[in-house]
Amino acid sequence: MYYISKSVPVKINFSDMARNLALDRDELPKYLEFLEKAELVSVLRMKANGDAILRKMDKLYLHNPNMAYVLSGEKPNTGNSRETIFFCWTKQKFETLESPVSDFEIDGKTFEVGGRKKGKKQIEDVPDGYVVKDDIEYIHDNQVPLWMFGFLY
Repeated sequence: MYYISKSVPVKINFSDMARNLALDRDELPKYLEFLEKAELVSVLRMKANGDAILRKMDKLYLHNPNMAYVLSGEKPNTGNSRETIFFCWTKQKFETLESPVSDFEIDGKTFEVGGRKKGKKQIEDVPDGYVVKDDIEYIHDNQVPLWMFGFLY
């Protein structure tokens, strides 16, 4: 959890993570599932065809961005905090998945999370693409303030 708190959103590499934790690679998903059920971490899953059980784990976040301040002992990565809070808020009401072109996908809509200066380049070819920005107050075009997603919680 300390490692997660100090980094950008962690792309799960089961082999490396299992080796660093001295666990069997096949046991690691069980541990992550236990941590997720205990609401210590949140796992962002990939969109999958077929049975929902087969969804693969892709990125690992702390369950709540406040945990990063306690665990890291310093100010956490701002991008990580933004993505963590967006994921924390949206997963309360929607199935929030990894986007193949951006940060998140919800009901076919793509969301790129960033700061005030975050551009639209990553989602310019996406029909239902939105830039979720920290440090802005109002909706403009396809730019939505991060704080508005807090109403979902």
